[in-house]
Amino acid sequence: MRALLEIAFPWKGRSLVALFGVWVAFTALCTNVALIAVTGRFIAAAAIGTTVSLPLSLGILGFALPVLRYLERLFAYDVSFRTLTEVRVWLFCRLAAGGAGGLGFRRAGTVLGRLVTDVEGLNTLYPRVLLPTAGAILLAPVVLLVIGRDSWIAASIVVVCFVLAGLVVLLAGFHAARATTDNTAHAIASLRIATGNALSGVREIKVSGAEGMMLALVQAQETRVFRTERDFAAQRALIRSVAFLAAQAALLTVLLIHGANVRQAIVAIFVTIAAFEAITVMPHAGMLAGHAVASVAGLVDAATTQSRVPDPPSPAILPKATALSFDHVRFRWSADHSLVFEDISLQVPSMGRVAVLGPSGAGKSTLAALALKVASPESGWIRLGGTDIANLRAADVYKKIAYLSHSTHLFGDTIRNNLRIARRDADDAAIWEALEAVRVAHLVRALPDGLDTWIDEHGTQIFGAQARRILLARTLLNVAPILILDEPCAGLDLAAQREFFDILGDILGNRSLLLVGQHLAGTERLDRVWRLQGGRLMSAAG
Repeated sequence: MRALLEIAFPWKGRSLVALFGVWVAFTALCTNVALIAVTGRFIAAAAIGTTVSLPLSLGILGFALPVLRYLERLFAYDVSFRTLTEVRVWLFCRLAAGGAGGLGFRRAGTVLGRLVTDVEGLNTLYPRVLLPTAGAILLAPVVLLVIGRDSWIAASIVVVCFVLAGLVVLLAGFHAARATTDNTAHAIASLRIATGNALSGVREIKVSGAEGMMLALVQAQETRVFRTERDFAAQRALIRSVAFLAAQAALLTVLLIHGANVRQAIVAIFVTIAAFEAITVMPHAGMLAGHAVASVAGLVDAATTQSRVPDPPSPAILPKATALSFDHVRFRWSADHSLVFEDISLQVPSMGRVAVLGPSGAGKSTLAALALKVASPESGWIRLGGTDIANLRAADVYKKIAYLSHSTHLFGDTIRNNLRIARRDADDAAIWEALEAVRVAHLVRALPDGLDTWIDEHGTQIFGAQARRILLARTLLNVAPILILDEPCAGLDLAAQREFFDILGDILGNRSLLLVGQHLAGTERLDRVWRLQGGRLMSAAG
């Protein structure tokens, strides 16, 4: 919770708004109790035959209560929504800080659950947990004073029931939610993953006749979600029954003490009912608190996952030279994995063109990961302009290296914004120049909205070769002097691959190129071609 407060309330003004919301909520509760007390006195007077006029305070309180409730909701959800904004931005920035290599060994569904389910779990923390709890705590002495005007014994018993019931149901709800939140989150994430797999592979599933198997997997995860939610609902019902019984015990106490005095009994009953309305929300508040704490724990865990290669405490100055070299590099992804490289040495000189070919799984993409400081070698050195990149900040390395992989994304946005990812200050002239360089500008101009044409995240409005050219244009907007291409022609036919490399040869200029792939097609113009096999580099015809 301390971590959440540090994230969500970074400036004093926000905390003051939150405290003002607590004051408004407490005032609304007191107004409700006062309204009920005045009503009870009026009804009691009428019941014993006393002639009384309708109190003016009844109308004033009746008017003030909805206004205060409105202000309470206004401040509560203003603070809540601003909190969610702060948490989402904080979490995304923390994930992005170590995310150059993707999600690593984390499952996408789990991370998505953190970004969506866990963050949304904080939506009700302030309006439905903090406000009701603070209001109930502050209301206890008010109830003691109001009922104590007629009987301190009755007031003391009611307040004891009020406090004990509130604490019991709050803590019980909290622990019940803590115990089930993780199970529910994992169940929902598994259901999301199973459903996503079934939808994304529906074509293959249909052709293979595996609909029944995939449906069974989805239904199994759905049953798991229903089971956890059913068990939680049963616990919630049990805890709420405790709050109800506590309220009935307090009412019975009031009747027994004030049974002979109708006026005092009616007023005490009315005030007790009004007070215990604050207790009826405590089970739900406790459960939401437990869920929120579990969500915060998950968020902090996801956000504090450190990058594989932290920046050095005293980084070196980024060199002007642009040669990239791997010297006697030995590497494996983790201690329980086999070696990817045993002793790799590779030089990409300034303005050099080098290719590394090999079968899938040989470790070609790992070369790019090492060069981009996504991973670090067990031994050996990776030098940029003669400086070991271990001594450079990752952000400085990215200034020297532009990267295009076979899995690079076209995002659900306009063509203009997709290209500006590489350089946010790029104007339309620079964008058109990059599109002209990759020979796709005429196709974009032919689209009804030009650069403002919207494409989805998979680029389904654009053919594969065209999408690959747009991605290459994005890479060109990055003015880094070293270009790393990782399987840039994956999924393209031979003619499209040769055209891609023709374009590449025309646009490289003074840039260095490190190309990793599986095939020799298009590598005829390169300076050196290596073959990667068994964790070692061997010269190949090129």
